[in-house]
Amino acid sequence: MLKGFFRHIKNTIKRNLIAGLLVVTPLAATAFFLSFLLRWGDKALLLIPKAYRPAHYLPFDIPGLGIIFLLALLFCTGVLVRNVFGRFLVRLGERIVNTIPLVNKFYSAVKQLVSTIVSGGNKDFKRVVLIEYPRKGVWALAYVTGTAVGEIQRRTEKRVVNLFVPTTPNPTSGFYLMVPEEEVIPLDMSVEDSFKVLISGGIINPESTQEQRIEEKR
Repeated sequence: MLKGFFRHIKNTIKRNLIAGLLVVTPLAATAFFLSFLLRWGDKALLLIPKAYRPAHYLPFDIPGLGIIFLLALLFCTGVLVRNVFGRFLVRLGERIVNTIPLVNKFYSAVKQLVSTIVSGGNKDFKRVVLIEYPRKGVWALAYVTGTAVGEIQRRTEKRVVNLFVPTTPNPTSGFYLMVPEEEVIPLDMSVEDSFKVLISGGIINPESTQEQRIEEKR
């Protein structure tokens, strides 16, 4: 009887600790991220000449003022580069950068990455699939980006599709593969849900989360 009582107390404490952990951990992580973001954004104020920084005119610091300054700077830059003179300056700057070895490669890679993210690059991912990679018996998520054409298709015996196999936890990098279409297993999973799985390393499973919510409602 006494043993069962202590077991009940132990299980109650364990359940409450886990419940508290599930609530506090995401909140704490979010607060830490926001704090880091604000501190990082405020460093943008260092771009302003010392004599004109807000600290010289305000009696106290305003968290997030750096982010506001960054957004204003991006907006003004966007207005500038959208006119004829601005586009001329951008082309001139890119010509100078492209003449510098190594720097030109880095600039092109970053520009392409930012352009893909801003323009909604996931629209180029037509569907999510499973393939056996990097060897038989091991499965990986991949995105179909199109069908191979031209010489590539002519020199293969089977119809092949273009695949992008992302890495974890950074799905913006990965590998380009050409795989026979018959060896590709289509999934009903959306691109957004697949990103959650990849970024979390499989910890977050959208289908399991939905099933858990249904069970809790019951």
